[in-house]
Amino acid sequence: MIVKKQSLATFLAFCLLLLIPTYVSGNCFTVLVGKKASLDGAVLFGHNEQNGGRRIINYRYVPRMKFESGDVVTLKNGGTLPQVKETYAMLWLQNPEVTFGDSYFNEWGVVVSSDACPTREDSYNELVQRGDITDGGIGYMLRRLVAQRAKTAREGVKIAGELLHEFGYTSSGRSLIIADPNEAWVLSIARGKHWIAQKCPDDEVVLLPNIHIIGAEADIQDTDNVMASPDLVEYAIERGWYDPSEGQLFSFKKHFCRSPRQGSFREKYGVDPRQWYAQYLVRGEKIDLDSVDQLPFSVKPKHKMTVQDVAAVLRSHLEGTEFDVTQDYQKGSPHTMRSKAARICGSTTQEGAVYQLRSGMPPEIGCVVWRSLAAPCSSVLTPWYLGMNEMPKRFFKPGKIEKELDINRHFDYPPERFEFDPDFAFDVFNALENLVDLDYKRAIKMVRLEWDLFEAQQFEMQSSIEKIALDLYQKDKQQALTFLTGYSLSRANLALNKAKQMVNTLKTLFWRH
Repeated sequence: MIVKKQSLATFLAFCLLLLIPTYVSGNCFTVLVGKKASLDGAVLFGHNEQNGGRRIINYRYVPRMKFESGDVVTLKNGGTLPQVKETYAMLWLQNPEVTFGDSYFNEWGVVVSSDACPTREDSYNELVQRGDITDGGIGYMLRRLVAQRAKTAREGVKIAGELLHEFGYTSSGRSLIIADPNEAWVLSIARGKHWIAQKCPDDEVVLLPNIHIIGAEADIQDTDNVMASPDLVEYAIERGWYDPSEGQLFSFKKHFCRSPRQGSFREKYGVDPRQWYAQYLVRGEKIDLDSVDQLPFSVKPKHKMTVQDVAAVLRSHLEGTEFDVTQDYQKGSPHTMRSKAARICGSTTQEGAVYQLRSGMPPEIGCVVWRSLAAPCSSVLTPWYLGMNEMPKRFFKPGKIEKELDINRHFDYPPERFEFDPDFAFDVFNALENLVDLDYKRAIKMVRLEWDLFEAQQFEMQSSIEKIALDLYQKDKQQALTFLTGYSLSRANLALNKAKQMVNTLKTLFWRH
């Protein structure tokens, strides 16, 4: 593999990228696959976590914790609520100093993550004044409380709804994604106490960008598939956002979403570019932008989907469409070239993950998250089984878990922990991404050649690994968990070492030229 010549100045610019934050906005993206739409009967939940600025990711194991009567949970803005007697164990993705960047994977196989979805709702101060936000409201802690207390995704939606009713939401709007081995839900929230949740159909796929997507198809009377705050429709009528006399059904996305930005893709075509593109990838058929009025909440896939299929969506950049400004990477990296149509995989991605949630085995074995750090197109998936009881040491900054869980520490994180560390996994994979971006067309081929083989071997081994784990589980549960922990740690560490080798190889090639 020959990498095209780069100037010394270009290489030095890359070195600076490791140290200087790039302040651009993030665009999270989610793929939800119902259990009848996946090849192995799993609920699949793919998510790109994206935030601007200099960031790091810590992966932490949080054990079950017991509390005394009278203990309380303190929220970011000072509100409190009673603590439960015992919280569930979970794997925690910590995004320090980011208000809405953490995700959780609890011992029952319940996953909680989110996409920012702004709404037309009034400001925080206005909602406080009229009582729609009380005791400072709830924001950062909502996902954690759901993960600590819910045994199922449906229960998680109900817990979230109760907390929203009690405190009101602080952010303009957000879609919480709550999934388990049987079903997945999109919970759309507006600032304050109004929300709606819709279940992903078992035989379909939901593609969620940074706008609300629950529309008129969501029948609030259908309590098996839809939940909502009690006065949702009445509130929209009161605000003048919805007029039933016009003969249209209530639509959360139509009546609560912000208007598109002037000159944006959504203003021109009426749809979000990433949802449109991802639905095309899943369906295998493009929707004509000149004739489309709105996109459906979910679509039927062209074939039953796998973890690899979900990862392919998370790694995409509008390839094969007229909006690919790179012209098949001829003009540069899809991460760095400007376009009105945002990409699913981007330079602000901290993690791309695919949760494979299966109900036919104990959750410790049947539930696994395939994680990749930084932009998933230049990174690699490795399996992190729910049965893990420790994390690979170069994938987190050390610290006692009680201290790391403290909300004040999260928002006042030690500055030195953000400094570049050539042995820290998050920095290694970001360095690899930055190097690939210097000559994307050629470097991505070299990187993917290595990673595709690495991933293929893991997927080939998966059934054998799980058979061993199941046999051990029947004899000694702890032995099975120790085995899964060791396997997961070994794959993560092997991937990290290979990433460091690729970084050194690319640096050497660029430096020579």
